[in-house]
Amino acid sequence: MAIAVIDYGSGNLRSAAKALERAAAERGAAQEIIVTADAEVVRRADRLVLPGVGAFGDCSQALGAIPGLREVLDQRVKQDGVPFLGICVGMQVMAGVGHEHGDFLGLDWIHGAVVPLAPADPDLVVPQMGWNSLVVGEEHPVLDGLDGQDVYFAHSYVMVPADLAEVLATVDYGGQQTAAVGCDNWIGVQFHPEKSQAAGLRLLGNFVTWTP
Repeated sequence: MAIAVIDYGSGNLRSAAKALERAAAERGAAQEIIVTADAEVVRRADRLVLPGVGAFGDCSQALGAIPGLREVLDQRVKQDGVPFLGICVGMQVMAGVGHEHGDFLGLDWIHGAVVPLAPADPDLVVPQMGWNSLVVGEEHPVLDGLDGQDVYFAHSYVMVPADLAEVLATVDYGGQQTAAVGCDNWIGVQFHPEKSQAAGLRLLGNFVTWTP
C-alpha cells in the first residue's frame, strides 16, 4: 500500500511525509509514503495527499504544469474512489475558483470559491497564524476525535463552498470560517496537521486507515 504525497513545488513536503509515516506507524498501517511529481506514480498510489502553501493561483498553475497530473487526479479520485487529503492550499484548490491576486480555476471537486479571510473583529489580524479550536459539525471518519481540539492555521484566504453540507468543520475567527470540507472519498483541511501535534497525528492516522 502506498500513499503519494504530491510534489508540485508547493508545501513543506518533508514535514507532511514524516508526519504521515509516524501516523501510519502508530496505527500499525503498512503504508509506504512516496513524495512524487510523477503522474504515473500518482496513478498507482492507493491514497493521495496534496499539501500546499502560498497563493492559490501559483499552486493551481503548478498542478497544471505537470504533464497528466490533473487528469490522473480526476481519474483516481473522482472515478476510482481513491482516498484523498488536501492540506491548506491543497484543500483550497479543490474549489472551483480562487480569488487570490486574480481569478484562477481549481479542481472544482467542491463547488465554491476561495475568498479573502475577513474576520468581523477588527482586532484579529490576517493572515491567521496560530492555534484555533475545531468545531466538527458533520461526523466524518477522518475527523473522529477532533471536535474541540486545537489545530494550527496559517492562511489569508478561506473556502466558501456552495453547498454548506460539504463543510465538515469550522473555527471561530471573527465569525465562522471553513476548516474542513469533504465529499465522498475526498477531504480537505485548512489547517496544517503536520504542525498540529497530537491532534494532527490523529487526523493523519484516521486518514491512513480510512475506507470511504
